[in-house]
Amino acid sequence: MSSVFRAGSQLSSGSVSFVTRRTALTIAVATACGAAALALAAGIAIGMHWPAHGSGDQTANRVEHDYAIDQLGKLNASVAQIEPRIARLTAQVGALRDFEARLNTPRPAPRAPVAPATSGSASEPDTSATDSEGEGGPSLPPRRCTDVMPQPAGHADATRTRQQLDCIAATLSALEQQTADHAIAYAAFPGRMPADSARFGSPFGNRTDPFTQRLSFHPGLDLVAKTGTPILAAAGGRVIFAGEKSGYGNAVEIDHGNGLVTRYGHASRIVVHVGDLVLPRQYVADVGSTGRSTGPHLHFEVLVNGAPVDPAAYLALFAPTPHG
Repeated sequence: MSSVFRAGSQLSSGSVSFVTRRTALTIAVATACGAAALALAAGIAIGMHWPAHGSGDQTANRVEHDYAIDQLGKLNASVAQIEPRIARLTAQVGALRDFEARLNTPRPAPRAPVAPATSGSASEPDTSATDSEGEGGPSLPPRRCTDVMPQPAGHADATRTRQQLDCIAATLSALEQQTADHAIAYAAFPGRMPADSARFGSPFGNRTDPFTQRLSFHPGLDLVAKTGTPILAAAGGRVIFAGEKSGYGNAVEIDHGNGLVTRYGHASRIVVHVGDLVLPRQYVADVGSTGRSTGPHLHFEVLVNGAPVDPAAYLALFAPTPHG
């Protein structure tokens, strides 16, 4: 199973671990900075409500007070925008970390009743991209946003607070972009079950051919389900074939990038077209028994650089974790 992952999912198994660990630490720093900014904003509010010393000009005090309240409102609005971004990023990183753990944990192939014959390690990120702009400079650890513009002890200043909030927002933007790149790789990993409530039929590998009764190679996994059961994309990608294919009947092929392609055979109906972009678990066809088939089922294949590999190894990564 590990050889399959190395051959077909280098992007997922390598770079995901790098981004998630670093991102999780940086999120903690950003959250702490957010809390500090909130405390500073509260200090401004308290300070502005405190009577001014050494000035008897009530008009000047009122103008200063109104200005401070306006600045506090803007700061609070900035914090209100940052907090949900941190929550979304934390949830996304959590999903990536869970996927990383599954990649690094040996898991048996999913087991399910066989249908009767009559029913039918963290590596360095890839820097070989040729379309990126020139970048460089020394490698330094990230700085806390409170260190960018430190506050004098016992003094709150709206300008400094604004600069620190801008620092947090910029840090979040960088993290969101970095995490989004890896979330795309996660979405393109073909491990989601392509037919809900299906039973596992003929496995990948050599088997007795149901028509000739001779030993033959089965390049996919049969998932037995009723005719009309929705066939769902195992990952996001682009449809590169949708039509009749010898031996497969009505079939759909989806290119997920990085040499990964999934094939869905024997469909009774196809609802996508060549060139369509599909999302993970998007409805693409209906289960049927077209082509070389003894009964309604989905023939599901995973190809790595054109060579079929065992789909069960990929489905195991997204299978529910057993309890007990």
